[in-house]
Amino acid sequence: MRGFKKFFSVAIISLGLCLWCCFSLRAQQRDTIPATSGFRFKTVIIDAGHGGKDPGARGSYSVEKNVTLAIAKKLKLYIDTGMKGITTLMTRTDDTFIPLNQRSNIANQAHGNLFVSIHCNSSPEGNAASAHKRKGVLLLVYGFHRLKEQEEAVRENASIFQEKDYKQNYESYDETDPSNAIILNAYIQKYRKQSILFGDLLNAEFTDFDGRPSEGVKEQGVLVLAHSAMPAVLIETGFINNPEEEDYLNSPGGQDAIVKSIVTAINNYRKAIGSL
Repeated sequence: MRGFKKFFSVAIISLGLCLWCCFSLRAQQRDTIPATSGFRFKTVIIDAGHGGKDPGARGSYSVEKNVTLAIAKKLKLYIDTGMKGITTLMTRTDDTFIPLNQRSNIANQAHGNLFVSIHCNSSPEGNAASAHKRKGVLLLVYGFHRLKEQEEAVRENASIFQEKDYKQNYESYDETDPSNAIILNAYIQKYRKQSILFGDLLNAEFTDFDGRPSEGVKEQGVLVLAHSAMPAVLIETGFINNPEEEDYLNSPGGQDAIVKSIVTAINNYRKAIGSL
């Protein structure tokens, strides 16, 4: 009997040591192998503001629709040639009028991971040169008070951040089910937070590294962002009715600087969300 107890005690101790070694090895693996969420950041939607019959804001010799398209094309080229694993899609590639709701449809159908809308700002005082004229960038995200408008798009495209069989799991979506309402609200809040994150990263690039003045990141009920089922930021790249800014926005150097700021911010955003 005494021999059996001794054997049993040794067996228990051995089992304990074995389990401890296993847990220690798993802990070491967690420390050395980065956690993966399964999410891949792979599609950027580039939206050149205005187009066709809608010229947008006007400067003394240029209009917004042409400036935004030129910047958008350069941004696509930079990403396609310099960011491995990223696909880009432009909502327009020429001087065509694309309705705002169609732009978000294009983005959603492509299951975009980030929506970048490029615009030029304008101030009320017109095109004449004057002292203290407004200049610089402004970053807009969709207004918190109007997030209800995004629910349908988010509900239809929530699989962006979910498991592969999301639609099968949630195809019987019921708006009256509290658990589904919680899931939907979580997506909306996630997109909002990530939109603000990307806006902040853009602002840092424009101000800290390019020395551009900025009016910061603001929330507004911007229609082109209203039904985007993904993080989305509208970039007001400069005041086209300010002669100095108009020259900058139309120059190859100015456009390159804007594009490089956006590309760097996208890379920083990928790192921040753990998808790089």
